[in-house]
Amino acid sequence: MPERRSRKDAARNREAVLAAADDLFARSGSPEDITMVDIATAAGVGKGTLFRAFGDRAGLLRALYEARLDPLREAMESGPPPLGPAASPQQRVPALLDALLCFKLDNRRLALSLEESGSGSPYQAEHYERWHGLLRAALEQIPGLTDADFTAHTLLAAVRADLVEYLAGREGVPRDTMRTQLANYTAKLIERGPGHRASIGD
Repeated sequence: MPERRSRKDAARNREAVLAAADDLFARSGSPEDITMVDIATAAGVGKGTLFRAFGDRAGLLRALYEARLDPLREAMESGPPPLGPAASPQQRVPALLDALLCFKLDNRRLALSLEESGSGSPYQAEHYERWHGLLRAALEQIPGLTDADFTAHTLLAAVRADLVEYLAGREGVPRDTMRTQLANYTAKLIERGPGHRASIGD
């Protein structure tokens, strides 16, 4: 019984921490200024609880990112076309990229903080590998398209958090414009018909 209560307490503390962190990041203009102490205080737990549950600040950011990503992941795994697995690759590739762009626009500060944490390279993050794998698998099904692995990297570069933040924040590019630009860019890199080979210069 004590062990079960301990697990329940740990789960409850974890949810409280994620909710507090979510609120703080949503209201902050500079997420880098939010410390583990700030989050622990807002959640009503000790700082040691955060480190036991998440390891470090980067671990907490990853957990929060994954929690926000859950609805999108569910749609990708079992939802209907164009995002779900039953979609044709020509449908799914642009749908996946559009969904990722919208997610990063909705979570700009968090995505930027996560991609800049740790090694400073988003390419080493688990979520990057997942998106790359999904895109590569879809691209490999498009006849005539060569080097799906590199093409997937190229497409993901267009939705890096630092680029999204620069365009949306510094340049003030409207959301719909960014989505249209990404869709047009994607169309130049993927198969559009029999015998058509994707080319950046098309």
